[in-house]
Amino acid sequence: MKSDNTRFALLLGASAIAMQLPGAAMAAEPADAAPQAAEEAPSNEIIVTATRQSQKLQDVAMTVNVATGEQLEKFKIFDVKDVQQLAPGLELTNVSGRNNTTTLRGISFDPDQGTSPAVQVYLNEIPTDAQTVYTAIYDVQQIEVLRGPQGLLRGLSAPAGAITIATRRPSFEKPEGYAQITGTTRAGYNAQMGASLPFSDTFAIRVAALVDGNRLNNVYNVTRKERSKSTTESARITLGWKPTDNFTGYLTYQYLEADNRQFQQVIGAGNTPYSQYFTIPVPGVGDLPALLAGVFVPDTAARSGPALTTDDYASVQDGAFRNINKSHIVNLNLDYDLGPATIAFVGAHQFSRLDIQRDLDVTNALPGYVQYSDVVTPYKVDTAELRLTSNNSEGLGWGLGAFYTKQTGTTVVNQDASQFWYAVSPNAQVNLPFAAIGLPIPGFTPFTLPNTLGIATRVNVPVNNQTWSFNANLRYRSGPLSIEGGVRYSIIKSVQTTQLTLSGAVNSGPTEIIPPALQRNTNKPVTGGVNISYEITPNLNVFAAYGHSLRAGSTGVAVPAGISNDLIRTNPEKSDSFEGGIKGTMFDRRVSYSLSGYYQKIDNFLSRFTDIYYNAPANQPATGFFDFNYNADATIKGVEASFDGRVSDNWDLGVSAAYTKARFDNARVPCTDFAGTGVPNRNGTPKVTGTGNVSYCVANGRLAEVPDFSVTANTELRLPMGSVTPFVRALFTYRPGFDSERAQYTYQSRELLNMFLGVRTDDGKWEFDVFARNLLDQRRITNRGLGNGTVDSLIAGTFNSGFRQVSLTNPREFGATLKFNW
Repeated sequence: MKSDNTRFALLLGASAIAMQLPGAAMAAEPADAAPQAAEEAPSNEIIVTATRQSQKLQDVAMTVNVATGEQLEKFKIFDVKDVQQLAPGLELTNVSGRNNTTTLRGISFDPDQGTSPAVQVYLNEIPTDAQTVYTAIYDVQQIEVLRGPQGLLRGLSAPAGAITIATRRPSFEKPEGYAQITGTTRAGYNAQMGASLPFSDTFAIRVAALVDGNRLNNVYNVTRKERSKSTTESARITLGWKPTDNFTGYLTYQYLEADNRQFQQVIGAGNTPYSQYFTIPVPGVGDLPALLAGVFVPDTAARSGPALTTDDYASVQDGAFRNINKSHIVNLNLDYDLGPATIAFVGAHQFSRLDIQRDLDVTNALPGYVQYSDVVTPYKVDTAELRLTSNNSEGLGWGLGAFYTKQTGTTVVNQDASQFWYAVSPNAQVNLPFAAIGLPIPGFTPFTLPNTLGIATRVNVPVNNQTWSFNANLRYRSGPLSIEGGVRYSIIKSVQTTQLTLSGAVNSGPTEIIPPALQRNTNKPVTGGVNISYEITPNLNVFAAYGHSLRAGSTGVAVPAGISNDLIRTNPEKSDSFEGGIKGTMFDRRVSYSLSGYYQKIDNFLSRFTDIYYNAPANQPATGFFDFNYNADATIKGVEASFDGRVSDNWDLGVSAAYTKARFDNARVPCTDFAGTGVPNRNGTPKVTGTGNVSYCVANGRLAEVPDFSVTANTELRLPMGSVTPFVRALFTYRPGFDSERAQYTYQSRELLNMFLGVRTDDGKWEFDVFARNLLDQRRITNRGLGNGTVDSLIAGTFNSGFRQVSLTNPREFGATLKFNW
């Protein structure tokens, strides 16, 4: 670890020509303002809407990171997942290409849990799924990362925080906008634009559009001779209406179409899986290895793939992995100032269709066989919120609100299950899930396979979730003292059923696989919180906050037969958090700083444990590895600090760091434990070492596969020269190495440095820069599977691919951007 710290110190010194805290040296513009001209010096006052009203960041009694739209464009952040480079302790990942995972303060969430997320994402104040929001980021006004439990101010409760994304609104004053185009050396491109067209001082339109393409994880499939790639197209139109000074309304429509083809990277020596078949009794011949019992594939075709290392960025899977997302979102925002109070309405309708085609045999344990899975998920979400808030800034204030959301849709899964049924029938006919030919051997008459025993499954998962909530809050402000608190009462209902149909060699009608007693779930939690802020001086505030949140449990929809109810249905999660800190400014607000500490206790933390070995009961064709939701107690504690400033008119400097220790609290959780050691491992023959059909381990490790400490920094150094201004920008993140209990692996430290060199005109109209992402070309493993990928058969045993799944940081990439403002 000493060498890691030394390297970190050297890199920080080299890259810190100037380091700017995310959003701290750049002011947040008012919600409906046009972007600042490039040559204007930004104000040092940061305005946020973390509390559903515009406040100075220093006055908000919570830790908030801010990234303005201008910053996103400057640092070439074209995917919301890259916002983690601007906020320490935030991890936004997509290992599989299918689901986006958000981790904040060490608390993680897997979308496959079927629960509300640990970090709730809001688009224009409406809760929206991360899969849609993270896909396209363009023409954004501001992104705020709110840390800590959310249970009062917004409609849905979340234990770790919220990310709010506000798109730019039209200007009523004058036509303005921007256009930006970027190209990179790794076939990346991004073209985006936004423009406001005011037709009068009461009606205006803003249009925005995006076309984006990239190589995702930069993996090349050596079997299919294809690269991972992504294409995204999106457009947005916002109508603004301001008939009087007291009333404003905005109607936004956004369309998104994204097509991602992401292959999973693997490393290892590869294998000839067929040589590992168990012996099979062949009538008239005796016990023979399965390879001699009728299967013959040359070694060159039978191998899972060539030997691969991390530097190869390679995949071996036979089938594709394609994710198509087509989404429509309509958002309506109305505000009416009644004088003593303001009534506000926010409503939205979203219709999305996700089509996912993938080969489940990612590591190619069965060469030549595609274990296909086709998933279609259409869903409709309707959301509405009505709020009434007093307008007084001093004395006793109040607020009332009602929130409603409903999601419906039926997910349909068509999946092959033939791999479970490799068998030899009494008349020596071989049934296989792939084409094969007979192998001539002495004394044994060769034969051709007469048929293939194919089994297909169809799973229908209707979704019907709805939430009603009602909130009330009071606030008291007098001079330097501000106290705010409130409660939210929610009614959360879900109906979860799953119908399974088998076809092929085994046929069955639709069978309900979730027990009736677990199909309906209703929770009626009371959440909320209170915070106190005191202004010691105009330049120094202290604050304390308490927050309580709850997430409803979920029902597993793709669980195997024969497991206990605790592996099917999870219990509700409850969270209590305490936080305190200081915020201040110095040197005529040219420098700002903050420091906070927190402690959080989570009862029944909702987690997902992946790749757990399950030993099916007799006559159940489901032995193998599955994912399970499970409850486990946890504690989180940590500190967060930031320092930023405008050292001179042309130099912005800042750094932000977070330390979080988020751990399971002596929790009994599902695990893969072949050796019976009580810790996750794949050492030895696959087996269940505990009671029942899965193994359990006692966990005191991390809630998420992230380090405890992280630091982020960014800068811009400007060098005015007449009518143009050259500039240098830097964006740096550091995450130390750590030991992973789940992966039984020590992850290396990561020092990610992005550099930008460019020039802009003093009128702010033109800007050109060249940049390098991951300038140091660090190729670090960010996620590593516990063992080699395998496929299990009831009769033929386990097929070992010789490959392990991994994910790495993307290699170095150069690019250039041209931007025009008007």
